[in-house]
Amino acid sequence: MGLNPLCGNNQGPVTSSASDVIVGVIDGGSWPESESFSDTGLGAVPIKFKGECVAGENFTSDNCNWFYFKGFEAENGPLEDIGGTFFRSARDSDGHGSHTSSTIAGAILPNVSLSGMARGTARGGASYARLAIYKACWFNLCSDADVVSAMDDAINDGVDILSLSLALDPPQPIYFTNAISVGAFHAFKKGIVVSCSAGNSFSPKTAANVAPWILTVAASSLDREFGSNIYLGNSQVLKVIFTNAIMIFISDFLKIDVLSGTINTVDPAKIVVCTIEVLTDVRRQKAVAEQLGEGAGMKLIDPIVKEVGFQFVIPGTLIGQEEAQQLQAYMQTQRVLNTKPAPKVTVFSSQGPNVITPGIIKPDITAPGLNILAAWSSISTVGTGGRRVNYNIISGTSMSCPHVSAAAAILKSYRPSWSPAAIKSAIMTTATPFDFGSGHINPLAALNPGLIYRFDSSDVIDFLCSIGARPAQLKILTGQTTYCQNPTKQSSDFNNPSIGVSNMKGSIPVYRTVTYYGTGPTAYVVKADDPAGVQVTVTPAQLKFTKTGENMSFRIDFKPLKTSDGNFVFGALTWSNGVHKVRRPIALQVLSL
Repeated sequence: MGLNPLCGNNQGPVTSSASDVIVGVIDGGSWPESESFSDTGLGAVPIKFKGECVAGENFTSDNCNWFYFKGFEAENGPLEDIGGTFFRSARDSDGHGSHTSSTIAGAILPNVSLSGMARGTARGGASYARLAIYKACWFNLCSDADVVSAMDDAINDGVDILSLSLALDPPQPIYFTNAISVGAFHAFKKGIVVSCSAGNSFSPKTAANVAPWILTVAASSLDREFGSNIYLGNSQVLKVIFTNAIMIFISDFLKIDVLSGTINTVDPAKIVVCTIEVLTDVRRQKAVAEQLGEGAGMKLIDPIVKEVGFQFVIPGTLIGQEEAQQLQAYMQTQRVLNTKPAPKVTVFSSQGPNVITPGIIKPDITAPGLNILAAWSSISTVGTGGRRVNYNIISGTSMSCPHVSAAAAILKSYRPSWSPAAIKSAIMTTATPFDFGSGHINPLAALNPGLIYRFDSSDVIDFLCSIGARPAQLKILTGQTTYCQNPTKQSSDFNNPSIGVSNMKGSIPVYRTVTYYGTGPTAYVVKADDPAGVQVTVTPAQLKFTKTGENMSFRIDFKPLKTSDGNFVFGALTWSNGVHKVRRPIALQVLSL
């Protein structure tokens, strides 16, 4: 993500305001003892934060987080009746909340890994930002009532960013009946950036959290893979990608009784590594015991008589102590760096178009969400092979959302006066382009985007009116009686950092306004990448600015030359002054000429 120049070092944050930015995380809680949540050097809580501390089970008020369960219990019954380990507090019992929050603002920690894999320095994207944890999810379920309560409290507490790695399964409910959408609108009105997961539903038209006032995040890959090779007898080599070594050391995970031949059950896909510890150990009996445990094979470390062959009852090999050390080191560091292409969108990431308003391109941005190493609840063994770990590697748009939340926190520390729409625009227009959509997040470029596309809550209301929102629906969203102007504006003129037109019939003009953020006079020249079968004309083709904060408007004319057969065709519009490139994606669905 190119965050190194922005993250500071162990001595402190890059900007003095970095530790004053507060990110509210609505998820499954946190594991406060994790080193990732150390607040050493942060100083006092900012005065602007109004939250009160809530104690609970195995969680004191010193940990100062919040939890919500009344909605869940109203829908599902008492927590105690569900089954499984949990804490009636903000303490994380499944790991998800710790993982997402530490990705946002985890402390800088050297030599972190998952059983040796992905070893290196771990830190959150905005490691000196503050975390306010709101636990609203239990057993991987999140009640709308609890989520809205958490969002309401976070808004009143004074957070700067709200991060929700939560996404409903498709179909996506309309903006006025979606709890996150409604809560996010209230946050947006208060100047709070809301970053949400796009979902993990694989297919087109499944993107979640698609309201235009939300920053919707897809998942992309890293240039790092965990893998190995399978060597076949015919000299063919098969590449294997995985994040869990297929071989395990029996001494690490299992108890074996050599005399009785009993062993705890082994994953049938595992090859167990056994060790001869004393001269009297029965070598063949270890294989018998491993066979009873239903393991697939065995590698026996025999430092004493490794040259002497044995016939085992399961596939097995003998290796010496030196080779064993090499094997264990290999098992712990099976990773390949600088893999290409990267980043690329993951196969599981939910796709557009936006099923509610196809003219609003969603997702907005993509960020790393594949095989992400971050903090974990030390009691959660689901998804860790039954082992207790302090850090875990998992994947999903739940992992990509925190990366964007961190980038938003950094932008807020550098640009405290910027609105949520300005931060969203900076992130989208400076992204590394993909074939379509805004592309992969580039936080360093987002600090100086050159031009910003802004909109406020009144612009959002105008947009909703343009798509047929009724006063009763608007009241659900705004909390007060709201009426539309007559006539309404054209929905495609909503000043979003992308341009989308669905059901396009013939030529159409679209209007946009940009705000200049820079030093001194400058001129931006436009370049259009025409969508297939559509001619794009921009008027004026040059924007001349004299001072920062100046606004200028322009018109884009789309002239279809052929229909798009019901599909969307994609292009882009880029304003450049020789220093900055401000790119916005275009998606058009041409029905007729």
